[in-house]
Amino acid sequence: MEFDLSEEQRLLRESVDGFLTDAYEFVQRKEYLKEKGGWSKAIWRRLAQQGLLGLPFAEADGGFGGGAVETMIVMEALGRALVLEPYLPTVVIGGGFLRHGGSAAQKTANIPAIIDGTKTFAFAQLEKNSRYDLNDVTTSARDKRGGWVVDGKKFVVINGENADVLIVTARTKGARHDRSGIGIFLIPADAKGISKNTYPTQDGEYAADINFTGVELGSNAVIGDPENGLSLVERVVDDARTALCAEAVGLMDESLKITIEYMKTRKQFGVPISSFQSLRHRAADMFVALEQARSMSMFATMAADFDDIAERAKAVGAAKVQIGRSGKFIGQQSIQLHGGIGMTMEAKIGHYFKRLTMIEKRFGDADYHLRRISESGVVA
Repeated sequence: MEFDLSEEQRLLRESVDGFLTDAYEFVQRKEYLKEKGGWSKAIWRRLAQQGLLGLPFAEADGGFGGGAVETMIVMEALGRALVLEPYLPTVVIGGGFLRHGGSAAQKTANIPAIIDGTKTFAFAQLEKNSRYDLNDVTTSARDKRGGWVVDGKKFVVINGENADVLIVTARTKGARHDRSGIGIFLIPADAKGISKNTYPTQDGEYAADINFTGVELGSNAVIGDPENGLSLVERVVDDARTALCAEAVGLMDESLKITIEYMKTRKQFGVPISSFQSLRHRAADMFVALEQARSMSMFATMAADFDDIAERAKAVGAAKVQIGRSGKFIGQQSIQLHGGIGMTMEAKIGHYFKRLTMIEKRFGDADYHLRRISESGVVA
């Protein structure tokens, strides 16, 4: 399996890193947090101008025809810079549903607006007590004269405050845990019958709990088969998990660099703490954990091309397990090596640890994926 980047991919990495180095200093990030929804609209427009919002879409749809590797490169860079903008919910998840299951009309109506930065998306999937089960859906979608009426409530919808379009899972038939009877709906965020309660999350993003009360939709609102949408949800969520793994690698990489730099400048007993052998061993262990995470992130990225759906899911799950373990270890060691200052809002390192912690919980934590892998007979 080839893990080396092509020349074009290396240039992409250099370009994204260079742009974010200039645009995303930690002080600037604090200002972006104050904007509505917790991210910068100006930065989003610049991401569009750089072509990054159109990266994974086919050239026929106005994109650049990039694949999983290009998404991995961008997500790592976003992680290193601690970027707030909704690349994952809009480009990876929203774009993923459109790319893998959208009709020609749905693609035409939405993909160009994603690419030019005029539309952002949010994925409304999580429900009360549903945990990580994608088929645990009680929000309903009733057929009404060829259209649909959606009722229910979704929780912790990332970018729910600012999103122009909500992608919502809703049950069209069957019982709460049935794998069949789940549809995927494109709903304008300003549709009549929608109400939101928004709040900041621990890592600086904003989420919303969203109520749907008699929201009426046309027949063209459903993506794919309204009774068999779960396989598409699982496919897109695996893409999102893979992207989150790459983002976490970027976060861990930068956390290690920040920590080593701090060890070189922080003095104790008149010498830099980097001269203490026990602390150097800790840094070495952090590096090993980072490289383990990086290799598994690459493996999950390569698995995007697997024909076997089950094998692809196992690869992504195994990567999520390692990412969870490595992220926890590197985050904790980074804070400990910084001492008390690492716990303050002014210290950048604490924000990296918060983001790593939130990523570990998104779409299944390490324990959840380890259990799934164990049940499938594969040892992680």
